[in-house]
Amino acid sequence: MRQVKQHWLAHLLLCAVFTCSAAHAGNQKEEALADSVRLALSRAITDSQPPKPHFDNINQRIQYLLWLGEMSQRLKKRLPDWQVRKEFLETLWYEAKRAGLEPAMVLGLVQVESAFRKYAVSGAGARGYMQVMPFWTRVIGDGDSGKLFNMQTNLRYGCSILRMYIDMEGGNLYLALGRYNGSRGRPEYPNAVLAAWKGWETK
Repeated sequence: MRQVKQHWLAHLLLCAVFTCSAAHAGNQKEEALADSVRLALSRAITDSQPPKPHFDNINQRIQYLLWLGEMSQRLKKRLPDWQVRKEFLETLWYEAKRAGLEPAMVLGLVQVESAFRKYAVSGAGARGYMQVMPFWTRVIGDGDSGKLFNMQTNLRYGCSILRMYIDMEGGNLYLALGRYNGSRGRPEYPNAVLAAWKGWETK
């Protein structure tokens, strides 16, 4: 009886761990890329510059600091540790801007994809904040999929891939989001990200 009880408790614990770590978003699909696209993506993710923003004037810096403070307050419940939250927001802002994306949109995507869980893993194996599929590290990286749990690496891959999809779709964000999620043409995922995006816009 004791062994049965222990087995049952272990099963419940395993289920709880899986539920906490699993992500429920869809996944990018591996598809043929032109050599020029693959090369551009590879260059984008291997740029070793640290995520330090540069501003043309003091007003831009003030706007950034105001954004950082406001987003930090909104994100406090999801990422309670100040240092982790600060580094996450600084990196997300840098990688979003670097890829020509709105930081608020990327925050909405991260919310939908992983609920801001660094070590989230989907049923298909997509990893991290932006739920990047491991095959991308083979296609455009060094093949080390473990790096997708690194904050900056994950955000850089995710932003670069989404930028590529937007370009592939001629600027159509709705279709690009569907492609990012592996559900192109279906409304559920793009609508979820667009709704979450509104929640991260500054007032």
